[in-house]
Amino acid sequence: MVQLYNLHPFGSQRVVPCRQEPAHFCCGRDVLFVASAAGSCRVEAFAVREQGRCEPLGAFATLGPVRRMAHSRAGDYLVTIEEKGKATFLRAYMNWRCMSAGSSRVCVRMVGHKMEESYRETLKEQMSIVEMPLSDPPLCISCCPVSGDLLVGCKNKLVMFCLKYVVINQNLTVLDFEHSLILHIDNLIPAEVAFCARHIAITTELDVLILKLELVQQSADRTERCAHRGSALEKPVDAGVKDEGPSTHALQLELDEFIICQKPVELLGEESERCEIPVTLESTELPTEHTERFQVRYLLFRRFTPDQSPFGFCEETKLHSLQLLPVYQRGSSGTAQEEAENKRELLSLFCFFSLPHAGYLYSVGKSVELISTYQYSEKSEQAVLTPQFLHVITSESLQCFTVRCSAAAARDEDPYIDTTVKACPPVALDVCTLRMQLFIGPRAICHFKNHIILLTKADTEDITERRKPARRMLPRKTDSIKSRTNSESEPGWNLYIINTVSTIQLYREMVDYSRTYENVKTESCIHLLSEAHLLVRAAIMEPSFLQPDEKEELLRAFRESCAFLGDCYSRFDTKDYHLALPYYRMSGLSMAEVLKRIVSEGDEVQTYERGFIFYLTHSLNEDLNEELTKESANKVLQIFCLADPVQLPHILCSPCMRNVCPLTAVKYLQQVEKMMPSVVLTLTKASMALKMGDLMMYEHEMDSYKETILACGFIGQPKLLRQHKDGVVVPTEFAVRLKETQPGLLVAATVALHENSKMELEEADTFFKMLCSDSENTVPQLLVDFWEALLVVCSQEEILQQLLLRVISQYVWRISKRQLPETKPLKTTEDLINSCNHFGLIFPWVTSIMSVGSPSDKDYHEDISKLQSLLCGPSVDVAAVLPALEPLVGSAGVGSAGVGSAGLAVRVLCCSRRGQHGAAAEQLLQSCPRAAVLYAQHELSGDTRTVWWNKLLPELCKRTRLAGNDCPALISSLKETLSVVAVELELRDFLSLLPEDGTAAFFLPHLLHCSQKQLLT
Repeated sequence: MVQLYNLHPFGSQRVVPCRQEPAHFCCGRDVLFVASAAGSCRVEAFAVREQGRCEPLGAFATLGPVRRMAHSRAGDYLVTIEEKGKATFLRAYMNWRCMSAGSSRVCVRMVGHKMEESYRETLKEQMSIVEMPLSDPPLCISCCPVSGDLLVGCKNKLVMFCLKYVVINQNLTVLDFEHSLILHIDNLIPAEVAFCARHIAITTELDVLILKLELVQQSADRTERCAHRGSALEKPVDAGVKDEGPSTHALQLELDEFIICQKPVELLGEESERCEIPVTLESTELPTEHTERFQVRYLLFRRFTPDQSPFGFCEETKLHSLQLLPVYQRGSSGTAQEEAENKRELLSLFCFFSLPHAGYLYSVGKSVELISTYQYSEKSEQAVLTPQFLHVITSESLQCFTVRCSAAAARDEDPYIDTTVKACPPVALDVCTLRMQLFIGPRAICHFKNHIILLTKADTEDITERRKPARRMLPRKTDSIKSRTNSESEPGWNLYIINTVSTIQLYREMVDYSRTYENVKTESCIHLLSEAHLLVRAAIMEPSFLQPDEKEELLRAFRESCAFLGDCYSRFDTKDYHLALPYYRMSGLSMAEVLKRIVSEGDEVQTYERGFIFYLTHSLNEDLNEELTKESANKVLQIFCLADPVQLPHILCSPCMRNVCPLTAVKYLQQVEKMMPSVVLTLTKASMALKMGDLMMYEHEMDSYKETILACGFIGQPKLLRQHKDGVVVPTEFAVRLKETQPGLLVAATVALHENSKMELEEADTFFKMLCSDSENTVPQLLVDFWEALLVVCSQEEILQQLLLRVISQYVWRISKRQLPETKPLKTTEDLINSCNHFGLIFPWVTSIMSVGSPSDKDYHEDISKLQSLLCGPSVDVAAVLPALEPLVGSAGVGSAGVGSAGLAVRVLCCSRRGQHGAAAEQLLQSCPRAAVLYAQHELSGDTRTVWWNKLLPELCKRTRLAGNDCPALISSLKETLSVVAVELELRDFLSLLPEDGTAAFFLPHLLHCSQKQLLT
């Protein structure tokens, strides 16, 4: 549905001072080219100044009448199709600007010929005409705005010429072309072609085909063609009737009486390969190692069918106004040199084509889709697409439609569009007609910056009679009406330059116009403001045409349009109410400013729509640095109490509400509690009580639920415990109170937040350090309590290993530095062993080591036992935590740590966990022999039992011999070892292990035991 608004996009108009009637015209950069009608072989050039003023730059002769012409922005050349006699010529006019400087020198050359001789230094100020011979007459042309390459349409093929910059000498560079590629297309006579960034669009009378040339990796000597053939579509309607009649010749005569129309088809993307138009590529440039090879990818195929429309006979249903419109990345330079070097980065690409009664706009960049369909009120003659508008001429008017190019390009440019961060009117938004300006006999149109060039020509015949549509069924071929041709120059023509008004002026008019619908038609108001927003957005996306002050004014208008759209979605009851949030965000308005726009002053009761509540809820739930005044905060409370009372506890926890009156807040909370009590509400009331200094009320609220329920309540609103300010975690007054009175609840709540993904581990570290007023380099005991509590419930392996490393590092640091915790730990070693499977029972041999420890170890018994329990547990990766254990383990082995029996126990535990039982036994024998046998009994099993007789027995014999009777612990350990070895080994092996100078009475009982075991066996 197209909406019609009577706006004023057209400003002043001027007449181009042409000497003769124009036949064709086109624009390039700041110049208008006009080719005279038949009988005069010349092209006039006019400089287009501000306000559409035209100044003649000069004229140059052509070989014959110009049938088609186009200008390339890249390379600044003009290309024409000219006729002379019965021959058709393709010519490119290079360096034509020197003609306006008074130079009359002209150089005519063939494409690809060497230019050193003809381009001497003395002749560089001359126009160059490049003739490009073709085997078939050229029918249509198009220049790529990105690279300057030229595409020529001929019967059954397209020919591509690449623009080249040829350096003659240090001071002279000239342009030339290289005949590089031919696209052979069977059974196709192109009516129009469009070429942009390797995208090719072709139209016949009723077919549209869009292709893309893609680079492929091929060897340099491969010059074979790359063909793409699709499966056939539905057969023509006459294919199925050939065998049904008695005579094929008679049927053919009968079929000649009708127009055979194929079924309309639309194929997008990969499906378009099924069209029946095969394309074959032929490379015509000399192959080198740098030669680019292409393959064809089909993007779109659409076939229309003639229909009986209100605009005339079906034979008049022909496609026209094919155009590819590129949109570039913002920041891309628009200078001529960079364009020539193909440095502009394409963001989006759009294709437009039109029938007499309807126009179609497709996006063919990252995806292929139909964006808009335009229905005309009368038969169209020609149309031109711009980033902001679609201008269409009919027999008596110039019409201006809105377009959706900027909406589609915005989504290609910014992935955050259509989120809560940013928004843009939808691509599917209905297009509208901004203006229908009456003109007498519009014939042709083109566009240049903010100018429209329009050719009008009055017709001498009865216009009223000519416009009456003749309603007939599909006509016979023999009755087809020939279009009127008149080679004579008729009076009454004019070539106008129409200035479109500035974007800001039209934007202001749209905004003013939207106010007429503000209280009547909600959708129309939003629609018109969306059009205004897209108009400004499109202008911003074309920075090369803007002055710095214009760009700043456009940015202000953009933010203002976002604010207006935010107001609409806040005030109106629409299904897209959620868009109020991103539009207000893009407007740059603060929450206080939005409140002033929406909330009326005074105490009268006001209703608030969903969009406004959605905006407030999301804004208040974010960590914004804005603080509302006491009056604004109280007003917000009143709004939510009326519109969404369930959100009140969450709203009060927002940093923006710091200045709220706590007494007023409690009053509202009590009202909500009567209807919907909750743990979060109770905690919020306790927080407000602290703010008022009412400790009795605080304690009453905290006693309403058990601690486990209260801990879970903080999951519903983490901001009760912590908030963010300038990106830094800040504990609340509530958290400080819990630290002093209920540290266990605080730790349990923080663990619940972490396990429910409401607080990261690093964030919790910062929280407890800030809470305990410690520096970043020290770890408070409350943080260690949190780590220990988190170990109990943590199930993520990665986080588990981090926690184990952190608690072990802290235990080791306090043991080695003789540092006691500043507060009593919440859990003892026994508590952790009973509740957490990562803490294991301490081994007996470890207990034996610690029983003979130094008195200083007893001061740090809790940290030592927790560390030993973790190393005795199943979860610690000793290799990973070994650097943290270094202060206790030391690097030189025995006695290097100087921390008593605790260090010995840790060193032996590390050796044992890594399977180094021999080293562990040696350390025990040296420092604590009484624990050696206990270690062996606990740790040595299976293959490791050989340590008994290979390591432990020889070492004990050796050390006992040296110590004599002065070390009863060694003698006791040796007897235990002999008892075990006597059971494990055969008599001969056992005897071989005994020392030759040993006392027989000492070893004899063990030998007897071994021999008796063998006899029993």
